[in-house]
Amino acid sequence: MIPAGDARDGGATSNSITGGISFHAVVQGRDITVQLPPAITPALSGLPAPASAFTGRDEHVERLLADLAPATGNPGEQRAVLVSAVSGLAGIGKTELAVQTATRALEQPGWFPGGVLFTDLAGYDPERRLSPERALEGLLRALSIPGKHIPNGLEDRQRLYRSVLAAYARENQRILVVIDNASTSSQAGPLLPSDGTTAALVTSRHTLDGLDARLHDLDTLDETASTAVLDQALRHARGIDDTRFTDDAEAATVIARLCAGLPLALRIAAAVLAAAPNRPAASLAAALQAEHTRLDKLARPDRAVRAAFDLSYQHLIPDQARLFRLLPLNPGPDLSTDAAAHLTGTGPDRAEELLQHLAEAHLIEPAVAWGRWRMHDLVRLYADEHGRTHTVGDQRDSARTRLFTYYQDTAQAADTHLDTLPGPRAPRFPGRAAALEWLDAEHANLTATATAAPALGHPTTAIQLAFSLAQYLDYRRYFEDWITLSTTALAICRERGDRPGEGRALSGLGLALREVRRFEEAIDAHTQAIAIYRELGDRPGEGRALSGLGLALREVRRFEEAIDAHTQDLAICREFGDHHGEGRALTNLGLVLREVRRFEEAIDAHTQAVTIYRDLADRHSEGKALTNLGIALGEVRRFEEAIDAYTEAIAICREFGDHHGEGRALGGLGLVLGEVRRFEEAIDAYTEAIAIRRELGDHHGVSGALSNLGLALGEVRRFEEAIDAHTQAIAIYRELGDHHREGRALSNLGLVLGEVRRFEEAIDAYTEAIAICREFGDHHGVSGALTNLGLVLGEVRRFEEAVDAYTEAIAICREFGDRHREGRALTNLGIALRDVRRFEEAVDAHTEAIAICREFGDHQGEGMALTNLGIALRDVRRFEEAVDAHTEAVAVYRELGDHHGVSEALTNLGLALGEVRRFEEAIDAHTQAATIRRELGGGHLEDQASK
Repeated sequence: MIPAGDARDGGATSNSITGGISFHAVVQGRDITVQLPPAITPALSGLPAPASAFTGRDEHVERLLADLAPATGNPGEQRAVLVSAVSGLAGIGKTELAVQTATRALEQPGWFPGGVLFTDLAGYDPERRLSPERALEGLLRALSIPGKHIPNGLEDRQRLYRSVLAAYARENQRILVVIDNASTSSQAGPLLPSDGTTAALVTSRHTLDGLDARLHDLDTLDETASTAVLDQALRHARGIDDTRFTDDAEAATVIARLCAGLPLALRIAAAVLAAAPNRPAASLAAALQAEHTRLDKLARPDRAVRAAFDLSYQHLIPDQARLFRLLPLNPGPDLSTDAAAHLTGTGPDRAEELLQHLAEAHLIEPAVAWGRWRMHDLVRLYADEHGRTHTVGDQRDSARTRLFTYYQDTAQAADTHLDTLPGPRAPRFPGRAAALEWLDAEHANLTATATAAPALGHPTTAIQLAFSLAQYLDYRRYFEDWITLSTTALAICRERGDRPGEGRALSGLGLALREVRRFEEAIDAHTQAIAIYRELGDRPGEGRALSGLGLALREVRRFEEAIDAHTQDLAICREFGDHHGEGRALTNLGLVLREVRRFEEAIDAHTQAVTIYRDLADRHSEGKALTNLGIALGEVRRFEEAIDAYTEAIAICREFGDHHGEGRALGGLGLVLGEVRRFEEAIDAYTEAIAIRRELGDHHGVSGALSNLGLALGEVRRFEEAIDAHTQAIAIYRELGDHHREGRALSNLGLVLGEVRRFEEAIDAYTEAIAICREFGDHHGVSGALTNLGLVLGEVRRFEEAVDAYTEAIAICREFGDRHREGRALTNLGIALRDVRRFEEAVDAHTEAIAICREFGDHQGEGMALTNLGIALRDVRRFEEAVDAHTEAVAVYRELGDHHGVSEALTNLGLALGEVRRFEEAIDAHTQAATIRRELGGGHLEDQASK
């Protein structure tokens, strides 16, 4: 409202104009009638229409809307965000995000009753770029200010513009100002309101940190949103019946990936398909595969990805442009500041400054960790195109050589810190942790460089990286990368006739192949390496290759050949005084001796290895040797010693950050803790091992630990959790295609299913396990599963089938010399024979089982067999012999500290004593049993003993 003032013609007259906002000249008089224009919605028609294909940006829209919401005036409310600046790569969808947000904001009641102003500053187009003065003129005209009242000069126009916005704000006609495509803060700044109420939304390819604005960075779309944009854009152009993208989801995914989530590229791809109604999506996907023509394909007459990038590239100063053109020379996915410094031949400070400028222009983007930078795939292609036209000026060949040399030399320096032996370390890193940190950060770049280097004229880089990274790739379990790099190095060495390099590459390849269970190929690689080293007279090299061969032979159960290989390796190491190699050979020899159940020899070998590593102060290798020693000690039931070995190994692994070794030692510790019935501690150990292996992505390790966890959970009667653990293990093995271990896991599942009396399911699990183990020639697995199957068949009173299962298991054990398992199977066979009343055969089976258990020092098995022998002897009324058997069983269990076994043996002893009418002794036996079970908290068992 604008008052007209007092009249001076003889009466007090007042004129006023109401019903709108006017910035025109006002005419005053006694009787005046003014017809105001209708209410104006400033520039609402100037807002571009929102696109129909818009997805994947909900979070960004919500964040911007939260900034644009008007202040409520509530006490303690934060100051409203009046300016929001959206920045991002060309074609990323900044304008569309601003338009979609503005459209939704206008729909909110009371947010922007004055409407929206929109201006495109064309800040990156030198021909269309608007100066702030011209932009203000357009905005003032949109606000219905007549041209003759718009002053000249930036400052005057700015003052009038802000006054008009403030006037609308005072009249509760708040306006949203959308400033699109600003190149600098100085271009957008004069267009911003200053009244504290009017809001503004600015877009730019640069981060405009000089606007006192809330900054929003826009990233690419994910695969789901990208394919949705493709489909929506095509249906909008051709109608909802055009389902080419949904009909060929694989082609849509490929196109989305090749467009790298860039909305401009996606819309162009959809437009290309819309222009050819009969063209399949697969055809476009195939056309975009070629990198050197991809940008040409992503173009339409009115828009193109390359043209969008051109406008950003033209704003770069020469040093920035040169670095931009050199960045695609890095074969990996990102680049460190140090690597960029080597590319440009400058210092790190200058390189960081140039990189930061490129990031502010959104031609590159900083990675999560500061000091690393990445480039959008299409921008990389664009930069490489320009780089190829500046090969000479940019000295691209020299730049690539500097980069590859940096990677090669630094990887070699880092490798010296991974060696666990005392010795000189490269000064480039302060210690092992720093070297590992660098290798972890550069892993993808190093492997990509080693793979790409031969074709780029740098074969030596490929060889040196393959050898320098071997320890790291083994340590981090990147076995597929190790195979790739070793294969690449092997091909180069063969082409050059480099026999020593060929032998080294074959040895590394064999080790990596073994880790991914390609055992026959590993054996072949090591065999070739041995032949080369013998030809060269390189005895230490021959020893290392023999070591790898032995490991691979052990995996295919060719144990005697494996023992021979490790024994030869050991002799060579001792011949040359290679103590570290001697420790390695002893460790590997111990592993295979354990497989053939020569446990005492295995313990001796591992003990020697531990001693050697301690003398060498090689703590990391000592930890590995202790883990292997723990396994062997557990096999001969020296459980407390095994627990000590595992505990020390875990401490060493934690000291070195060796999570894989820690997980392995924790798994072994869990097994031994289970053997001494410390099941809760075993469960904790397995749970920790599973967490570590999951973190490492070690799926085999996870499934193995899950199997063992399931067994421990079963022991504490947490059967449903046990079933879940075994089921998860089976699923992982199936997913990995490891059917051999799947069979073992099925056998373990059968154990728990039997405990919850789901006998038919248990039988199915064992039957499947047996079939798998037979398929893989795993005779030990077959015999173990048959033994367990017999137990369940007995539970469902299929006794004759149980006898058959045990009999077959025993035959397999005898054929392959597995005396220990034969003893356990004989015990179970005896029980089944009693069930079919073949008592004398049962007595024979138990008697033979006892002899085997004594032969192997298996006191637990001996106690079980003695107890069952006593029962069978009672069945045939040989009571005095039964008393002797039970008495001996009590003694064995007492020696083992197995109170459950003692109480059970005492109960059976009492029954046998009663049969021979030695009642006082029988009462004493039952009383002792009841007392023990009372102490153990087994009320129902105590009741049995009392009866």
